[in-house]
Amino acid sequence: MSRVGVLLLNLGGPDKLEDVGPFLYNLFSDPEIIRLPFRWLQKPLAWFIASRRVKTSQKNYKQIGGGSPLRRITEAQGEALKEQLSNLGQEANIYVGMRYWHPYTEEAIAQITQDNIEHLVILPLYPQFSISTSGSSFRLLEKLWQENPELQPIDYTVIPSWYKEPGYLQAMAELIAQELDQYPNPNEAHIFFSAHGVPKSYVEEAGDPYQQEIEECTALIMQTLNRPNEHTLAYQSRVGPVEWLQPYTEDALKELGAKGVKDLVVVPISFVSEHIETLQEIDIEYREIAEESGIHNFRRASAPNTHPIFIQALANLVLDALKKPNFQLSQAAQIKKMVKMYPQENWEWGMTTSAEVWNGRIAMLGFIALIIELVTGQGLLHMIGLLH
Repeated sequence: MSRVGVLLLNLGGPDKLEDVGPFLYNLFSDPEIIRLPFRWLQKPLAWFIASRRVKTSQKNYKQIGGGSPLRRITEAQGEALKEQLSNLGQEANIYVGMRYWHPYTEEAIAQITQDNIEHLVILPLYPQFSISTSGSSFRLLEKLWQENPELQPIDYTVIPSWYKEPGYLQAMAELIAQELDQYPNPNEAHIFFSAHGVPKSYVEEAGDPYQQEIEECTALIMQTLNRPNEHTLAYQSRVGPVEWLQPYTEDALKELGAKGVKDLVVVPISFVSEHIETLQEIDIEYREIAEESGIHNFRRASAPNTHPIFIQALANLVLDALKKPNFQLSQAAQIKKMVKMYPQENWEWGMTTSAEVWNGRIAMLGFIALIIELVTGQGLLHMIGLLH
């Protein structure tokens, strides 16, 4: 029997407080996170941001236990997936490849070659495709494949996005229903989908399909839930003085409060694991905004984590991928013909999204202010209006 492997992709997060600085440095060393006109500026800037932001970021991580649970949850998902596949008659080795922290994608690939895997399914743990999440990981893998002759014999296939997978939709619907049913009048509670944002230019100029897939996914979850509740979709975690997809989560919460909404269930639609953006940004920051806006009954649906129906959905994706013609990394990276891969041919200012990238907000704005002052002699005050 041929040796089958499944590579789960995610962005990663610091395991403990001492990891926060190096994690931030890795994050901002990537030109897809902050694009600069000169590559030699990348690492000095990464060091600048990481050193300026590390204490504040550590404070945020202290609020959720001192580190990100992302690795632990992802590895638990991998173990559950391995067991589920085995129950379905498919033995497979599961590998976890993180983009910016251990276990790095490069580490996972090294283990895959060492294990002599013959058939590999590459499965990003992002239901919806974006050039800055799945696309970033696919481009890294494509580079590794080109550079390493040992990878050439591996028969691999890529799953670019899977937000329509029925089991995933069913798991999300169940998690939402659990929270709705905690209210005396479940059908009157407002369902609030909060997705990770991306710069608006990604969609309008680069053709990123992310917004379309998020909107379609939201509609499919509501259809699967099959309840009469009103719902809203908004975007969180914007960074810097550039326009991101709207409405912004904080603004949408205030609007709902002004309309008299009292019961709310927040759904982290683009996340399949708990991490800083669910545990700290939604559960602490956005809860506070909601309560200040008059929404006093604030509940959040859990991320799928190791929900049995969700794990079954991942197993179905793997089994289906093994039966279909191979989907190559080059195809996955260019999933839509309109999508221009980054770094761009023509440089432009911008910060890309990533799980936990919100940690760099203040540092990024400080750097932009510094650049503006150096170049123009003027400060950043006239740009503040862009942030609200």
